Amino acid sequence: MDAAVQDAAGVPTRTETVKGPRRRRRLAFDLTVLGVVGVLLIGALGATAGVLYRQLYSPTAFVLDYLDLLADGRATDALLVPGVSATASTLAAADLPGDASGALLRSDTLTPLSDVEAVSETTGDDGVTRVTVSYRAAGHAGETTFEVERDGEDGILPRWRFAESPLAVIELAVRGSMQFDVNGFEIDKRQVSPDGVDADPLEPIPLLAFSPGLYSITVDTAATTSPGVAVLSDTPLADIPVSFQAEPTKDFIEVVQKEVDAFLADCATQQVLQPTGCPFGYYVRNRIVEPPSWSIEENPVVTLEPDGAGWAITRTQAVAKIDVQIQSIFDGSVYDVTELVPFFLTGTITILPDGTASIAVSAAD
Repeated sequence: MDAAVQDAAGVPTRTETVKGPRRRRRLAFDLTVLGVVGVLLIGALGATAGVLYRQLYSPTAFVLDYLDLLADGRATDALLVPGVSATASTLAAADLPGDASGALLRSDTLTPLSDVEAVSETTGDDGVTRVTVSYRAAGHAGETTFEVERDGEDGILPRWRFAESPLAVIELAVRGSMQFDVNGFEIDKRQVSPDGVDADPLEPIPLLAFSPGLYSITVDTAATTSPGVAVLSDTPLADIPVSFQAEPTKDFIEVVQKEVDAFLADCATQQVLQPTGCPFGYYVRNRIVEPPSWSIEENPVVTLEPDGAGWAITRTQAVAKIDVQIQSIFDGSVYDVTELVPFFLTGTITILPDGTASIAVSAAD
């Protein structure tokens, strides 16, 4: 019986025979599952890294961050973005005025940016990445392509800078006024011109501007006004010429009218046939008995027209009346003359640095 037990103990049971292969198959399955999970995790990490790169560290993300600063009205921070500020040599290399004023590079002149979307990102053989974005600037649709290049690394993360400054230059010529508003910010040509107080009123003023940005330029002074113009700065290092003529205000025309009327009334106080410096007079071949008396019977209707940096009084008619007693040189007879004397006048108006107007009236043919 002991031998039988020993023999039985030496024979493997069915349970023991099946258990080993099952364990090996399960281990292989578990390893396969772990491998698949590992691959999926690596793929997910790679996809996540790709998303984070595009959203936070790519050239497109760099450009969108710059646009976010403009949209938030943070002009000072936008100027600190690498590659934004343009030196005089950079501007000159782009055939732009190196002495352009930075008066518009402030929060007060920024307009809202909305609906900003990345359109494309391509990298050329020169290593420069061109990022195109679309947007709406104060409601106006626009699209701009920026040039971006590597600017070193922070650890394994790349840094970027603009390879071409996104600033542009608006060359603004406002005729008829030394003062104007840009997006509600008041500017005097003499404050921003490279020539200072000697600025030529007719010469364009170069002004640096952010791209993208919408700039509305108007004139609203006591003397002049304009409906204004709006210009979209949407191209980096572009030269944007803007030119328009301001118009005299109704109040300004009324002031000139009063000054002209007063000037003619003063002329009429001169008791001579040819009042000095005045646009009217009377000629006689005989002697006058008493000094003549003048009055203005019909004042001119003043209208103004542009005249270089100032204004001109458009040629207009007026009527004076003379009362004079004349003695004939032939027979000595004396007779009274009352006569209407039509005349034409014109004039020039110069706006002085203190904002007042200098008016010079003269006779016109």
